[in-house]
Amino acid sequence: MRRNLQNGERLRPIDLARGHGLSTQAIRNYEEAGILPAAGRTPHGYRTYTSLHEGALRAFLALVPGHGHQTATSIMRAVNQGAVDEVFRLIDESHAQLLEDRRTLQAVESALRDLDPTTAPEPAAVSGPGGTFIGPLAGKLGIRPATLRKWERAGLVSPRRDPQTGYRVYDEADVRDARLAHQLRRGGYLLEQIAPLIAQVRAAGGLEPLEAALFDWHGRLSARGRAMLTGAAELEAYLRERG
Repeated sequence: MRRNLQNGERLRPIDLARGHGLSTQAIRNYEEAGILPAAGRTPHGYRTYTSLHEGALRAFLALVPGHGHQTATSIMRAVNQGAVDEVFRLIDESHAQLLEDRRTLQAVESALRDLDPTTAPEPAAVSGPGGTFIGPLAGKLGIRPATLRKWERAGLVSPRRDPQTGYRVYDEADVRDARLAHQLRRGGYLLEQIAPLIAQVRAAGGLEPLEAALFDWHGRLSARGRAMLTGAAELEAYLRERG
């Protein structure tokens, strides 16, 4: 909640903390991290804060939902050091990442549109001599072979083994599952969240289980975008107060 402070009014750490549901230790930690400007001191060495510190705290807390704790911290440090160009660079990077995440979501939806579960062959029918090996598939997805092996242990892909060489062979269904897993991982989903989705797609012969996940993904991206606007407003107010 925004406080109406008179010019020169001094605040104790507890005053800042209570207004935002924080502990006094959190306030001290934020100051030490450079999120807040350095506090003033009483003759007895106690910290004192002003409306400027409260503005910094509001800006930081508003930035976190849209940019994440680490980036929000870097933004506030740059502001307090007077490095305004660095502030804008960090914000631009966050917006670029959000745009990339939106494009990733579009890629997932595009990949799903290309899949026709009604014509997907049964596992026994696609386990013939064709397929791709782990190296080429990993290269195509831009990941390491070790990642594909990890996904296999998590049940996301189920490649067969070549009877002569023992190498993993990924058929068309495995490549599809790997693509979906890759896109969902980029969207922030955990392996334990992805595994049941892919299992349901295989068992049901349809992609309906992913619809709720994609809807949630859309919501989270929109929430981040809205949070960035809120953070920008508070940051602008803090920049104006700093002068």
